[in-house]
Amino acid sequence: MVHYKELGLVNSKELFKKAMEGGYAIPAYNFNNLEQLQAIITACSETRSPRILQVSKGARSYANQTMLVHMARGAVEMAKEISDPAIPIVVHLDHGDSYELCVSCIESGFSSVMIDGSHLPYEENIALTRKVADYAHQYDVSVEGELGVLAGIEEHVQHEESLYTKPEEVEDFVGRTDVDSLAISIGTSHGAYKFPPDAEIPPLRFDILEEIEKRLPGFPIVLHGASSVVPEYVEMINQYGGKLEGARGVNEDQLRQAARSAVCKVNIDSDGRLAMTGLIRKALSENPANFDPRKYLGPARDGLIELMKHKNQNVLGSAGNG
Repeated sequence: MVHYKELGLVNSKELFKKAMEGGYAIPAYNFNNLEQLQAIITACSETRSPRILQVSKGARSYANQTMLVHMARGAVEMAKEISDPAIPIVVHLDHGDSYELCVSCIESGFSSVMIDGSHLPYEENIALTRKVADYAHQYDVSVEGELGVLAGIEEHVQHEESLYTKPEEVEDFVGRTDVDSLAISIGTSHGAYKFPPDAEIPPLRFDILEEIEKRLPGFPIVLHGASSVVPEYVEMINQYGGKLEGARGVNEDQLRQAARSAVCKVNIDSDGRLAMTGLIRKALSENPANFDPRKYLGPARDGLIELMKHKNQNVLGSAGNG
C-alpha cells in the first residue's frame, strides 16, 4: 500500500474548511494525460489557488494506475518548483462506482474518494457509502457521497433526467454515512449537452441549496457537472471540422454565486476537454504538415492553463487562497 502522505498529498478536509470560511470554491479539475496535469499544476500555482486533481475510473484505466502514482508524485514536485511555499494537492477519485474501486484507489495513494451510490435505492446508497467511509477513514482519506441524480453523460455515469436532492434526506444521509462532503443535484448536469438547444437555460435551484445549508450548517457541499461549455471552444471545434451542435453549459455567474455558499468544491471536466480539442483541431488545421505532437499538444496545454486561470480568478474565487 502507498499512503498519500508518502506522495506529498493532503486530504480535502482542511481545504474545505478554509474555502467555506473564505467564500470560494476549490476547482476539481479532471485529467487524463500529462498535458492536462501540467496545465492544472501551472494554472493553480500561478494563481495561488488550491486544487483537486480528479481521476475518473476511465481515466485511471487509461493512464494506468501505477503510472498515476508517479504522476501524482511528479505533480507535487512540479508545484514546488513553481511556487514557494507549494500549494497543497489532493488526488480524488471521481464517481467511484464500487467499494472495491475505492479501496484500490486508497491503497495506491489517493487522498480522497467519491463513492457514487446515487443511482441506488436510498438505503443501499447509505450502506455502500458508509462501507467506503469506514474503510477510508482508517487511513485519513476524505470521502464524498452523492444524493440526487444529475442528467447527462460522463463516461460510465449516464442519466436522462435530473432528480433534485431532497433537503429532508441530507441530515439522515450524512449522519448515517459519516461522509466528509456531499454532492448534490440542483440543476447542473454532466457533459457538453446540459440543456436542450432551443430552450432557455434554467437557473440553478438555489432554494434547494439554501435549505440544505440550513439543515447541514458548515458542511461541505459539492457541485458536479459544472462546466460552462465555453462558447469560444465549441465554435472553434465546429470551425475546424468538429460537430458540436447545441452544446451549452452552466452560467458562470451562477457558479460564482454558488461558490460563495456552502459549495466548496466544483467539478470541471468538459470545459477542459473542449479547450484541448478545439486548440488541437486548430493547430492541425493551420499546419497540416505537422506531425510533432508537441506542436499541437503544447498550444492546447497553454490554452487550458489560461482557461483554468480564468475559472480560478473570476468564477470560483479560489485565486490567492493557496
